[in-house]
Parts: sequence; C-alpha cells; structure tokens
Amino acid sequence: MSSGELCCPLAADNRRTNTRDRSHEPLILERLQTAEEEENWKTLAARKLKRHCCACTPEKTRAKVLGFFPILKWLPRYRLREWILGDVMSGLIVGVLLVPQSIAYSLLAGQDPIYGLYTSFFSSIIYTLLGTSRHISVGIFGVLCLLVGQVVDRELAAAGYLLVEEGVSSGNGSSSAALLAGQGNGSSGGGVAVCDRSCYAIMVGSTVTFTAGVYQVLMGLFQVGFVSVYLSDSLLSGFATGASLTILTSQLKHLLGLSIPRPQGWFTLVKTWYSLLANLASTNMCDLITSLLCLLVLVPAKELNYHFKDKLKAPIPFELVVVIGATLASHFGCFHSEYGSAVAGSIPTGFLPPQLPAWHLIPNVALDAFSIAVVGFAITVSLSEMFAKKHGYAVDANQEMYAIGFCNILPSFFRCFATSAALTKTLVKESTGCQTQVSGLVTSLVLLLVLLLIAPLFYSLQKCVLAVIIVVNLRGALRRFMDVPRMWRANRVDAVVWLATMACSALVNTELGLLVGVLVSAFAVLARTQRARAVELGRAGAARKEAEEEEEGEESREVYEDLAAYRGLRRQPGVAVFRYEAPIYYANQSLFKAALYRRLGLDPAKEKARRRKSEKSRKKREKLGEAAGEAGKEEAAGVTVDLVQEKETSGGFHSVVMDCGPVLFLDTAGVNALKEVRKDYKEVGVRVLLARCNASVLDSLERGGYFPPAAETQGAEEEEEEGEKGEFRERKMAFFFTITDAVRYAQSLSSSSSSANGDCDTGC
Repeated sequence: MSSGELCCPLAADNRRTNTRDRSHEPLILERLQTAEEEENWKTLAARKLKRHCCACTPEKTRAKVLGFFPILKWLPRYRLREWILGDVMSGLIVGVLLVPQSIAYSLLAGQDPIYGLYTSFFSSIIYTLLGTSRHISVGIFGVLCLLVGQVVDRELAAAGYLLVEEGVSSGNGSSSAALLAGQGNGSSGGGVAVCDRSCYAIMVGSTVTFTAGVYQVLMGLFQVGFVSVYLSDSLLSGFATGASLTILTSQLKHLLGLSIPRPQGWFTLVKTWYSLLANLASTNMCDLITSLLCLLVLVPAKELNYHFKDKLKAPIPFELVVVIGATLASHFGCFHSEYGSAVAGSIPTGFLPPQLPAWHLIPNVALDAFSIAVVGFAITVSLSEMFAKKHGYAVDANQEMYAIGFCNILPSFFRCFATSAALTKTLVKESTGCQTQVSGLVTSLVLLLVLLLIAPLFYSLQKCVLAVIIVVNLRGALRRFMDVPRMWRANRVDAVVWLATMACSALVNTELGLLVGVLVSAFAVLARTQRARAVELGRAGAARKEAEEEEEGEESREVYEDLAAYRGLRRQPGVAVFRYEAPIYYANQSLFKAALYRRLGLDPAKEKARRRKSEKSRKKREKLGEAAGEAGKEEAAGVTVDLVQEKETSGGFHSVVMDCGPVLFLDTAGVNALKEVRKDYKEVGVRVLLARCNASVLDSLERGGYFPPAAETQGAEEEEEEGEKGEFRERKMAFFFTITDAVRYAQSLSSSSSSANGDCDTGC
C-alpha cells in the first residue's frame, strides 16, 4: 500500500476531530460592570454618606423611630381576642418562676436579693419596648451572674472589704438604710468606702453592667451584629457548660453552710474544691439537711415537668412551692437563731432612687464588661433567631443589640446587674402560649407586686435553698456531657471546640474560656484550609462511539468527580483535571503547589533536573562514540529514549485543567502561586487552564496580572495559521466556565499541533 493511501484516512480523522471540536464552542459570558465599580472611591463615599446621613425626610425619620421602638409597629396590630389569653398565662407563669430564681441568682452575682428582683423587673419592661423577638424572656442568666459575681468579689477585695460571706449579723438588715444614707458614687480610693459592703457590691455590679450596655449599644451603632456568627453553637454550648461547672462548685459552700471566700484569679474551680475539703468539718448540719430535702423534692419535680411538658398546659412551679415551704420552716423553726443557718435577711419594699455608676471603677471593669457584653448579646441573638425561625418571623440582630444594651444601661441606674435572654424561661414562655412581648409586661407586673408587697416575707429564706434552686437549674447545661460521644461522631472539629472551651472555662478562667473557644474555632477553620483535599478528577458518563454521537446529534453527559471516590470514572487523554477544595491564600499556597505536584505525579523542578541529567548523559555518549555511524545510531537511540522518558514522566498529559469551583477567594500570594504553577509547567511543556472560576477569583486574577498581556502572546500567534490569530489570542487570554470546555479546548490544541507536525505530512 502506498504512503498516500496511509495518509488520507489519518487526515480525514483529523479533519473530523477538528470539525467536532470546533462545533463545541466554549461558553462565553460577558461581565457586567456595576455602578459602584464605575465610580471612584470619593464619589462613592460621598453618595453613601449623603444617603445615610444627609437625606432626612419625614418617611425616613418615621422609619427610624419605628425601627428603634418595634412596639410601635406590632402593638397597633395586636389581636386582642386571639392573643391576650396566651400572653397573660405565659406572663404569669414566667413571673412566678422568676421570683425565686431572681432571689437565688442574686446570691450568685454577690448581691442582696432585692437587686435580683429589680433586674428582672426593669429588663422585662425595656425589652418589651425595644426587642424584636416575640418569645424570648430577658432577665437574669446564670453565666452572666457568675461573671458579674467574679468582678464584684475582686473589687470588694481590692477595696478592703471582708470576702467571707456573713449572715444577717453582717448588716443585711441595714444594707438598704446604709445605701440610702450614703448616696455617693465612689469611694475615697484607699479602701475607705462611703457605704457598707452590700452598697459597694451593687455599686460595682451596676457599673460593670452600665459599661457592658455601652459596649452593646456601640456595637449596634457600628452595625456589628454579624459578630455573633463567629460564636458557634459548639463554642457557646461549651462555654455555658464550663461556666455551669464553676457555678455548681461555687454554690456547694452554701449547700454545706460554709463561710469561705470566693477564690480570685485563675484555676478558681480547683481552689474552691480545696477550700471546701479543708473546711468540710465546719459543715452546718441544718443547711446540709435542708439542701438534701430540697434536692429530693426539686430534682424529681423538674424531671416530671420535663417528661410531661407536652401534656401539661403549664409547668408546675415547684420552686415557688419549695421556697414558701422552706421559708415557713425556717421562720417557725428559728433556723437562723438556733442553728446559725444563713438567711436572705431583710428585703425592703419599693424602689431606691436612681444613682449614677461609679465612674472611677470603669477602668477596672472595662475588660470584664466587654466579655459580659459579648456573651449576653450572643446568647440573646442566638435564642431570638432560633425561635423566630421556628415561628416564622424575622428579628433584627442590630436592634437586638440595642435592646439588650439598654436593658443593661437603664436598669444600671436603679442598681441592677447584667441581663440577657435565658433559655429555660424562654422555653417556658413559649410552651405556655406566648404570642407577643405583652407577656413581658405581665411578668413585670407580677414582679412589681412582689417588690411592693411580698418581698419582706422572704426574710427567713435560707441561702442554701437558693443555692439548691441554682444547682437544679444547671441540669440542662450539665446534660451536654451526655452528648459528647454523639458530637464526636457527628463532627470531631466541633467536639474539639466544645471540649477546649468547656475545659478552659471551668478549670482555668471563665472569661479566658470564651477567648480560647474563639481562637480554637478560628484555628479549626484555618486547619481545614491547611488540610484541604486535593484530588484528580475523572469524567463520568457512558462512553459512546464518535459515529453514534454524530448520528444522535447529542453529547454524553459529562460530570467530573474524584477518581478515588467513585467507580467508573475515566481520565481524559492528554489532559489531567485537578481540584483543590479550599481558598488559595498566603497560609496554604505552598501546600497547594505541593499537593498539585504530588497528586498529578509531575514536579516541574524534578522533571527539569531529570532532563538536564538526561541531556548530559546523551552528550557524554556522543563523545564516547568511536565511529561516526555508531555515534549516529547512539544519538538517534538517545533522542528516542529521551522522548519516551519525557512522555512517561509527564504522566501522559500535555495540559492541566484546574477546577477552581471550590476556590472561594485568592489573595496576592494565591495569584502568585498560580502564576508560578503555570510558569513551571510551561517550562516542561504542560499547559495550565483554569475552569469554573467565580467572579471574585477572576477579579483577583486580573488585578494580580495572571492573564498575560497581548505582547506576550504575539510570538505564539505567529506560529499559528494566519486565519486563526484572533481566535488564538482570545482563547489564550480566556478562562472556561465549565471543565468540559477547558478539556476539549486543550485536546483541540493538541490535535491541531499533531496534525500540523505529524506523520501525515511526512508520509504524503
């Protein structure tokens, strides 16, 4: 058979391949330029400033007022007949539950019982006016009380007050009188105070509360409500559980009737246990027996409420029953005078006149107030968004910041301490038929009744009973230990964040635990980008013969997935498809290049070194050849061996297609890494193409100079045929929206090159 007979079928195949490749044109989209991109930064800043600050119309003023006071929006649309019964019932029940809890959590915050009632009363009213959630109950929260109590005890020690908890003899009955007598806002500084211990304690508590509220309002003004997304559920859960362990430990001294100071600094949990064990012989048996009896009543009662919550229209207020019973027993049994049991003491009625915070204490409590502000806001926003999603309405995170901020600022003038939403009371509020914030007003009326009439009746209430109420309400947080195995199986990163936050909050320091949780979460995100999956992709879909595709007039479905994860995937001839499942930035750009070279089996540096070594070997063989004919044969053999080796080391591909779909962003280091990869592979004869880049990545590539200028492509264009110059320049500068387009374009360039320099011309 003649050489022409051999050439014609090959030429026909090449023409058919070229025709099919050209018929599959790549998807081309034209970028839009937004108005903000067309404007320079000065014009854009002026326009936004004018829109937000200078354009004051009656409509905008009305919208701002209604946005700041949401009650003006929903109250005129209140459905009285449909909603009033549920709001009244839920408000009454939550109010009844709040009375013993407010008195109990005052003990945790280092304050007298009356201040806990003040705090719950004012926060309920203010959140009704400013809050956007219909269901959350804002008031005393155990973790915040713990944080406030730690600051109070520290400042009391710094001011020279005795930290040992005293009974009624310490002046509990005269604390309000001393407060009214000394209305000064500060102390002389050297440990000489203008009021007694109780007065100074609430002065510190209200000052840290005021500072925390200012932080929260400033966050709302600067529209930083998004910071709550950085506090994950696992972080908040671990922090709450760790703080719950600290709370539990701090209340054991009241359960045992011991008078020991609260340790300061780090490792308070260990220090408290050491003090408890050292003073165990001084246990007050009256307090211990009372604590055990209350636990035997409240723990089963709480479990009954929990297991029958679907059948009960409202939870039974066992806490109030226990408080009433214990108060009567203590009063008629003379537990305080006969057995030395510590009691709540005198609880005055009415309200004290407002008082400014102690300005000189703000520098001392500023850092503590910031952690209180962040925790309070995060808890409030997470609960409000959870219940809003459940009931199908929206909440404004920044307005929630304002609401909880003013729930701290305004009550601080009336001697209150920090507040936030509380999950337990919110669940009770929702389950008892709450419809709107009117429920909060009903709750405040119940607390007002207690403040004006009933509060003095709790004089004989033992502190150990209040400690039991606090401990029993920690059940929900402590149950999270049972979820650790399930959490570990579901997501180990979240489990590590939970364990680290919990351990640091409990064992080291509560505020430090929050910071450690944030850092561990951030490092977990970074670690995921450091250990990103780098995979080689193969094509899925039924393989069809070329003739069948042409006859049917359609292409087979082309999906590219991980070759190591699915069966039936095929590599494309001459093209390697690679995917890196993370952003490419300064922290992982070196890992990206190493993963690419390792996964494709072709390291350009090693390949160039191998080729240099091969070239030296070839030249050495030429010099050692004695006869010209023999030298010529060796040279031809050497060239053949080199070509075969180059083909083998390149993994059998001439192009690399990078699937940039998972690459969310690029920084300067990431763009430089891609430029280095393209340059290194070009030196060994491998073309690099990008596919599925999002708009942000394309902008980064363009700004970083990834796409070569037209001058660099001129020399390559001259090698192409005259009619294809424009098309070559366009495609040289292009990227591809699909992997299929990139693969076919690479194959078309290879087939064009082989048809121009292949055996057909030689044979013909």
